Amino acid sequence: MTDQYAELDSALERVVEAARGHLAAVKAAQGRIDDDNVWQAYVALNNASYAYDELLLDAFGEVTPWDVDLIDPDEVDERFAAGGAGGAEATDPHPRVVSVRQRRDYRVPSTAALLRVADAARRAGTPDDVEPEPVENVGEAVLELLQSGDGSLAGLDVPELEPLDGVVLVSEIDAPLDVESFSDDDSSQLFQEGPTDVLVGRLDEHPMLSDELDHDHDHPHDHPAARPGR
Repeated sequence: MTDQYAELDSALERVVEAARGHLAAVKAAQGRIDDDNVWQAYVALNNASYAYDELLLDAFGEVTPWDVDLIDPDEVDERFAAGGAGGAEATDPHPRVVSVRQRRDYRVPSTAALLRVADAARRAGTPDDVEPEPVENVGEAVLELLQSGDGSLAGLDVPELEPLDGVVLVSEIDAPLDVESFSDDDSSQLFQEGPTDVLVGRLDEHPMLSDELDHDHDHPHDHPAARPGR
């Protein structure tokens, strides 16, 4: 029985030591999510508690309030190293950045009508005591509609613009876009694919115009089809 007591005392010490290690890891992480050291310390504390609970049950038929199951260190979350390999992150074979490039063209049936609706949008977003500058051209009108909306192409869903075909490209890329590295007159480079970019798929957009809806009301159009890039 003396040996059993000693084994229980040692198991309890391991629980206390693991608890201190877990607290130290939590403090060091300072709220950082998915910290590897915190997870490893958690596994150590969990398994030390489990071992102590099992020994206590075998020796005296008693249990602790800790309702834990043994965690196999070789089957931890794949975000961390398998087999406890020094806390190194597992290698993810997939890139962490994807690029979505979108283009949609529009026909302007009436320049005057488009300028009027853009002027109205600009006035609606300007304080009453300020007289806004008039919208002077089609490009400025389109920018105004985008800025007065949510910044997406939904801001251009107005009768004064007739949507034409569009396309969306989804690519896997090595690094995210750094817009500050491009000058204002070098915007074309922003949409060019890099030498290591991998095209995943292409989504062709075709507008569903009102006259087409009236003509084909019994034959609804399919959703745009994605074309695989590889």
